[in-house]
Amino acid sequence: MSRTEDFSKHIVDGYTCKGDFITLGGAILDGEPVANTHVTIPLKTLNRHGLIAGATGTGKTKTIQVLSEQLSQNGIPVLMMDIKGDFSGIAVPGEEKSFITERHAKITLPYETKGFPVELMTISEQNGVRLRATVSEFGPVLFSRILDLNDTQSGVVSVIFKYCDDRQIPLLDLKDFKKALQYSTEEGKEEFEKEYGRISTSSTGSILRKIIELEQQGAELFFGEKSFEVDDLMRIDQNGNGYINIIRLTDIQDRPKLFSTFMLSLLAEIYNTMPEQGDAGRPELVIFIDEAHLIFDQASKALLDQIETIVKLIRSKGIGVYFITQNPMDVPSSVLAQLGLKIQHALRAFTANDRKAIKETSQNYPISEYYKTDEVLTSLGIGEAFVTALNEKGIPTPLAATMLRAPMSRMDVLTEPEINECIAKSKLTRKYNEVIDRESAYEILGKKMEEAQAAAEKEAAQKEKEKEAKKASSSRRSSSTTNTVTKGVVKVLTSATFIRGAMGVLMKMLKK
Repeated sequence: MSRTEDFSKHIVDGYTCKGDFITLGGAILDGEPVANTHVTIPLKTLNRHGLIAGATGTGKTKTIQVLSEQLSQNGIPVLMMDIKGDFSGIAVPGEEKSFITERHAKITLPYETKGFPVELMTISEQNGVRLRATVSEFGPVLFSRILDLNDTQSGVVSVIFKYCDDRQIPLLDLKDFKKALQYSTEEGKEEFEKEYGRISTSSTGSILRKIIELEQQGAELFFGEKSFEVDDLMRIDQNGNGYINIIRLTDIQDRPKLFSTFMLSLLAEIYNTMPEQGDAGRPELVIFIDEAHLIFDQASKALLDQIETIVKLIRSKGIGVYFITQNPMDVPSSVLAQLGLKIQHALRAFTANDRKAIKETSQNYPISEYYKTDEVLTSLGIGEAFVTALNEKGIPTPLAATMLRAPMSRMDVLTEPEINECIAKSKLTRKYNEVIDRESAYEILGKKMEEAQAAAEKEAAQKEKEKEAKKASSSRRSSSTTNTVTKGVVKVLTSATFIRGAMGVLMKMLKK
């Protein structure tokens, strides 16, 4: 048996699936694809999470597109974070071009063009189905971690949530929470101290500054109603294709705090909503997080711990999470250890640090007698990648340099009119894009503060009135005393006895 035949058997044996699977492409040996040697991934293990990495321009975007199409075609919904605005073209069929036909002939896979059901969503000012969540849905622990608060400040947040929960005061958006924070140290100070203890104004001031920082990144558009329902991410169209939900995030690349806040809340909401699946035969939903470093770059340790915990637990709910980044080292090792599927596109060795990173990256992959991993990593072409996954028994598959299949949908973005048409015909647009601002903490506590201020002003006015009345009464008493004395003096001076006495004294003085 030749080396090529040995290699083909090695790959086919390692990637053969008994159950349903998706096909990524054909395995490569010595720079050329080997016929009928396909790299397949069992649907059963796609909830074990994954990593898609590689230098700019090596084909990561098209790999995500291929994976999304394959999942949708198998009736599995997809959620994609579209940081660069690359994925909207999935909604329409692609074009069959000669280079695509030649590519598929090499990897012995048929090619067809096809569009997929797409929802375009947004958490910012971009056009799309509006995704929102309320402050209450975050809960005190997650809200505190997003704000990166210390234990004392987190305690204050818990008290605010407790106060509002006990009195059924909705915390919907950030202005609600800010109003509750203000109330706790002003008009409601005595009420809070009596029930929960003293709240430091320095703590509330620090929390307020953190909220303002979040608002400056546009979070006020995300917090509020109507809250997005996780079930609307799980839809299947009439042809059995899973919806590909694309969240348009091109305008928040410079707002990592907002991005990490959104992602963490979304993962937490999905985890809390979805039932346990156990060892299911396929995932319920697959999430692709492009430019994953935006989550991790400025995340606090508490936030990283929360992400790691959710990633670790969420797969039991049938959810697969896939991180896309240029360098695998962008993903913390604690998260990297949770990832079952790894697709590594080419890396470039321009500096000593680059070469070191390539060597470290190669050590994350199974040893193969057919490849010098660190050398092949720098020579992979566009649309080629190292692949290793978990087979149906949870065992890592052999390392396979793979020529990936081409996307069936358009390998370009939708035009603006096409985007507007896609959004306009969406049922979810009508469901979520109406602005709702019902009575909540801002109005309820604002009213209480106004009433307290009015009562204080009334009390002050009453005291002032009483003070003036007392002053007037005192003045009248003083005037009455003066009049009495004056009248007495006049009476004495005009009495006959006084006059006779005075005249007698005067006569005596004249006789002298």
